Amino acid sequence: MFDLPEAWVWDFWVVDDGDLYHLFFLYASRALKSPEARHYRASIGHAVSTDLSSWTRVTDALVRSDAPAADDLATWTGSVIKGPDGLWYLYYTSATAAPNGSNMQTVSYATSPDLYEWTKAPGPILRADPQWYEVLADGQWHDEAFRDPWVFADPHGEGWHMLITARANHGPSDDRGVVGHATSPDLVAWTLQPPLSQPGQGFGQLEVFETVELGGRDYLLFNCTAPDMSLDRRAREGHGAVWLAPADSPLGPYDIAGAQILADRRHYVGRLVTDRSGQVVFLAFRHEDERGHFVGGVIDPLPVRVENGLVVIG
Repeated sequence: MFDLPEAWVWDFWVVDDGDLYHLFFLYASRALKSPEARHYRASIGHAVSTDLSSWTRVTDALVRSDAPAADDLATWTGSVIKGPDGLWYLYYTSATAAPNGSNMQTVSYATSPDLYEWTKAPGPILRADPQWYEVLADGQWHDEAFRDPWVFADPHGEGWHMLITARANHGPSDDRGVVGHATSPDLVAWTLQPPLSQPGQGFGQLEVFETVELGGRDYLLFNCTAPDMSLDRRAREGHGAVWLAPADSPLGPYDIAGAQILADRRHYVGRLVTDRSGQVVFLAFRHEDERGHFVGGVIDPLPVRVENGLVVIG
């Protein structure tokens, strides 16, 4: 397990360099008193491990920039991938405050030769385009949702893809969650594309994507709790938090309406990681206790298996 006595730890992602696992995580000081205040004080920390259980904290990866900047409010969730040039690319959510106090989210990135020392690139590199995506001016949501970049190589070797937490610019306000999409030939120049899914699947937003393969088939892993679901889905499945949608390929189509609940509100931001033995394991942060209070901290890995067509943890 990974936790910090002085700070709340929540969203995270894992990178395997072949020798060590690298945990990049959001954290904020407990001196803020309220865990709800953590979002606007988030930095990206870094820890390493050989077994996904015992972690050693190392130098932080990123902190917010001085104003004015796209990330002068906070640095939020992202992903890391190694480019063909040997550099590591960390794509992250850059958050800044709108005049009305809401936050506006864009995508930025930093590079590193070794996963330890990071240099921010000028940014942001992507932002919500009202041609396809909801923006703050639409007045339908509490922020401009455009975050959690998940980057992976094209399955056919034709560049790179980014999945983004976003909302469509049409449909009921509680049911606009879509899989945002962007493409790049080189990990530097990115072009925003139409979403890879449609609204109306039962989710106001689909957070923190991850594309995974289990038992010979593709899945889309995402996260959403009851307050951000449509009223209909909340009535049917309000206890869900981590979700797994069958997919025809990493680029979809995704069966989001038929997604399986992988974990309830006790855990959030689920990740599926392959350990050194080849076993796929489940990681998440501790979300709520039995009283509904925020906990934080990354759990020890739990084994994952496919059983009668369903993915089972433990």
